[in-house]
Amino acid sequence: MRSIVPSAAILRQHYPLVSALRAQGFAIGGSADAKPRSGELYLVAEGETPPAPARTVVLGTDARCIVPSRDGNPARVSFEATDAAVGAGFVRALLAEPEMPTAADPESLALFALAERVAAADITVLINGPTGTGKEVLARSIHLNSARATGPFVAINCAALPETMLEALLFGHQKGAFTGASSGGEGFFRAANGGTLLLDEIAEMPLQLQAKLLRALQEREVVPIGATQPQAIDVRVIACANRDLQDEVAAGRFRADLYYRLSVFPLTTKPLAERAQDIPALAATLILRHAGNRQTIPWPDRSAIDLLMRHDWPGNVRELENVVQRALLFAGGDTISAEHIVFDRPTALQASAANDQASPATLGNIVQMHEFQAIRETLAACNGSRIETAKRLGISERTLRYRLAKAREQGDDIVAAGNRSVWA
Repeated sequence: MRSIVPSAAILRQHYPLVSALRAQGFAIGGSADAKPRSGELYLVAEGETPPAPARTVVLGTDARCIVPSRDGNPARVSFEATDAAVGAGFVRALLAEPEMPTAADPESLALFALAERVAAADITVLINGPTGTGKEVLARSIHLNSARATGPFVAINCAALPETMLEALLFGHQKGAFTGASSGGEGFFRAANGGTLLLDEIAEMPLQLQAKLLRALQEREVVPIGATQPQAIDVRVIACANRDLQDEVAAGRFRADLYYRLSVFPLTTKPLAERAQDIPALAATLILRHAGNRQTIPWPDRSAIDLLMRHDWPGNVRELENVVQRALLFAGGDTISAEHIVFDRPTALQASAANDQASPATLGNIVQMHEFQAIRETLAACNGSRIETAKRLGISERTLRYRLAKAREQGDDIVAAGNRSVWA
């Protein structure tokens, strides 16, 4: 767990932010004294072990902006009270390790607090929830907060592995055990020895293999294909499913005894639409993750956040990540507004607007329209400089040339925003 050391000024003026960070899993240390300056608003995040680097975030009092740490300088964040949710999300993302889960909704915070307690007990965990709701993030958080944190974390998707090879991949095999086995394989259970094995999409495991998995969980040993002697394992198993395993048991597709062996402590992740307060924090985290080396990190304004929080998110966090990446492309300046938000499936309001037009807009048309608009605005801001435009948009010059040529073919007057030399 990372701890934060807030300056005295932070404690006086931004205690709600410190409280929010505490709720998200940061331990609060004593007030720091001197650096960078005694009266400056800053927080220092320190790792639990010495190798973890310390990170400093300075809170400014100017207009909203975010400057990541570069060249040894601390990161800087400025925001007003109306942007507190997004601002706290940016601060958390700058202070946290990449593996730390992002949460701000009370139910999500309660889930991660419970998971932290579960992590201390070396028991099997079953995580249920729709696809894209962060089940693997939760599983990794349990691993990192457990006594097995220094051991391996091995995640496999049972639905993605060939059924004919799943047994050998899980439990290992000896040389010559089957055709093509020119050498032995230790299997995922032995690869995760001393650590945690995540079995994602466990409901997709064939029935005949479920019995062997049950024995491995009960006896703490595996028998590789072709072997006659079992081999002991020391592995914590976390299973994930996007379907209700009790329903699968009732339908005869999942063994009841395996279900009860896995469900020692069940946890459930909720759809993103049911934890709307997570959205500003997640959006801030994803913006930082995908902004790359952009000189200016765009800030999502109130109109963008309101639109994101009204969406029903059928694709959950994965869909939000797609939307954020599009918004970063469309927003050429320092602000992401509602006009830069494009969903995979239009909202009711967007669908109504599309029905009023002669021809309904497809996702491809919407994306292309916003793309050309972003390039036009950025070209104007850069006085037609193609090099500077590509840098601000976070794309290569070659990609910019291709998109400019595509705009010209379709008759878009994109060049009017800048110097005509950009077509050269």
